[in-house]
Amino acid sequence: MRTYLRNRTAGGLYFFTVNLAERRGNTLLTDRIEYLREAFRRTFATHPVVMNAAVVLPDHLHCIWQLPPGDDDYPVRWRLLKSHFSRLVEPGERRSESRLRKGERGIWQRRYWEHLIRDEQDYAQHVDYIHYNPVKHGLVARVADWPYSTFSRWVKRGVYTEDWASNELTGMEME
Repeated sequence: MRTYLRNRTAGGLYFFTVNLAERRGNTLLTDRIEYLREAFRRTFATHPVVMNAAVVLPDHLHCIWQLPPGDDDYPVRWRLLKSHFSRLVEPGERRSESRLRKGERGIWQRRYWEHLIRDEQDYAQHVDYIHYNPVKHGLVARVADWPYSTFSRWVKRGVYTEDWASNELTGMEME
């Protein structure tokens, strides 16, 4: 079995991508958005972070977390969050033989992507990536039209305008 080495920095600022196990055509995260919100609430109640930016798409999510000073344990937060969500969702997903043997649900991919933010430019690029993701995936033509993101908070703070990166301005075609 492989051992994955993760970059764990106490008080670090991290970008994450977390996927459902079955992505194609799966809309579980947006269909059960209240369950996901509850999983975040429960997890952060006992293991707080500051979530600077986030987007939830039908089959995956991206977010940036600032861990508390002296704390590098984001793996336990993701384990708890996935577990809380899985307990709220009614059973019925496909489960592999491996998951059946281990008594696991088949909702989430076992692993996730994390990236330690290096500097202000890296941070700005990841925040833009998060907010543009629904347009990139063809879910909306305007970033502001996607309801499951922190984009509106950033608009209120004056970082973005309502029409930032919209297809009307960029001339991009939706697929």
